[in-house]
Amino acid sequence: MMDINAALRGIESKHSSEVARSQAESGDVNPSAEELAALLRRVSEAANREIEELINQLQKLRTQLQNAGDRIQRDIAQYTELSQQTMQLTAIISDSVKKLPDGTSRKATGASSLLH
Repeated sequence: MMDINAALRGIESKHSSEVARSQAESGDVNPSAEELAALLRRVSEAANREIEELINQLQKLRTQLQNAGDRIQRDIAQYTELSQQTMQLTAIISDSVKKLPDGTSRKATGASSLLH
């Protein structure tokens, strides 16, 4: 992405050199009102084109940021839903283990102690 300040400095530099070149070409240090008006139009048109280009680039970036923000919100919603489902499944499994007969629970504990 082009730096906005650098772009504006470039516009200013181009316009200054254009004024100097126009004066050098005409050999006249005091240009007529028509020449100044024409030069001003050219400078203004160039500046307006560059500003419009910067605005277009900023609008594209804004759209990209909005799309990224929307995607992140969707991802967060999906994560939240999966997390809640995981918690529900964990509670169901825990309740099921608690309902096992005592002998089964002890065997599972005994088997787990043998593994350690």
